[in-house]
Amino acid sequence: MNDAGRIRVLLVDDQPLLRMGFRLILEGEDDLNVVGEASDGAEAVRQARELTPDVVLMDVRMPVLDGIEATRAITGSGSGARIIILTTFDIDEYAFAGLQAGASAFLLKDVAPAELVQAVRVVASGDAVVAPRVTQRLLETYVRGGDGGAAASAAAPAHRDPLLENLTPRETEMLEAMAEGLSNAEIAHRYFLSEATVKTHVRRILTKLHLRDRVQAVVYAYETGLVTPSNPDY
Repeated sequence: MNDAGRIRVLLVDDQPLLRMGFRLILEGEDDLNVVGEASDGAEAVRQARELTPDVVLMDVRMPVLDGIEATRAITGSGSGARIIILTTFDIDEYAFAGLQAGASAFLLKDVAPAELVQAVRVVASGDAVVAPRVTQRLLETYVRGGDGGAAASAAAPAHRDPLLENLTPRETEMLEAMAEGLSNAEIAHRYFLSEATVKTHVRRILTKLHLRDRVQAVVYAYETGLVTPSNPDY
């Protein structure tokens, strides 16, 4: 955030009307500030570097450079910006590819104004918990081949990362619970811990596994085979 404590947001979409609508919603909030707009991925990468936003709302299908590659470029540059992928459908291979590329969350383009504002605030805080149950379903579909589609078949076989050995048994439990889509409050209730203690565990897990946020931790847990799809009844 900037010195005034406002969350700096960069809007990236090739549709001017959509950018205008999001700008009107976000700038109606005292703690949010739209610092720039981009109409393609290459421009998004440049503006992310120059404007240092806290949060980037990133469309996927754009000219010059798509949103997935732009996300990968921004997160790979060491930028502290958190990226929210904008999608048309909740179970979308582009949304999953965005999470793989380093995005912290995804939202539907027809999201309600209040949900958009809340998502920006949550992601900016570093918690990156946006519709966790939907995120879990997305991961089960694409990481482990739940739909039998092209994205699933292209996924690499799960492998046990040696970094997992750095986690304590309690931290491993925490990571598994995060992969279920549980919030800090739900994890605290399950293990009879305070939320502050859970937050400490989460921070240590992210540090040990070299991950940006808890959504990346969930992706990691599925890709390494720590957790597997349970096919729950949604």
